[in-house]
Amino acid sequence: MIYLQLFYTFFKIGLFGFGGGYGMLSLIQTEVVHNHHWMKSAEFTNIVAVSQMTPGPIGINSATYSGYTAIHNTGMSDGMAVLGSAVATFALVLPSLILMILISKMLMKYMHSAVVQDIFSGLRPAVVGLLAAATLLLMNEENFSAPSINPWRFGVSTALFIATFVGTKYLKINPIRMICYAGVAGLVLLY
Repeated sequence: MIYLQLFYTFFKIGLFGFGGGYGMLSLIQTEVVHNHHWMKSAEFTNIVAVSQMTPGPIGINSATYSGYTAIHNTGMSDGMAVLGSAVATFALVLPSLILMILISKMLMKYMHSAVVQDIFSGLRPAVVGLLAAATLLLMNEENFSAPSINPWRFGVSTALFIATFVGTKYLKINPIRMICYAGVAGLVLLY
């Protein structure tokens, strides 16, 4: 039963997850944490961190880890959890595969028509909104703490966020290098 729910959930995310992997993160979190309660918010935050560090698209990596964690948290074996990973990953990719097969020929033919350009113009703000939602959903107590709970951790987390933003946006430091710097700073300052 949970495999069907996993398939349906991630198929739906794959179908409506415009904007790539980062755009899907808020949809995945809403479904697996809030709607189905397959995991806690802190677990999802860890999934996002691991998904960013492993090779491959973040949306697919998140689906793979979420499928595994959802099945594992129900008390099933590791082998069944691996099957959950496969189901979630396949379901997330399947809508894109089907749509690309169906519309690739038509898209190439009508790509420069006014209607298609208007559709893409309407999708761009939605993609920005999904990316902003993913950012805001990850700005929670599990990631930043709170000034009333742990002021030091909140201050360090906020400073790391600002330094990473400035470093990648304005100083043009490689994002991988910034991840390493933030990891070392977090280890030194928060351990």
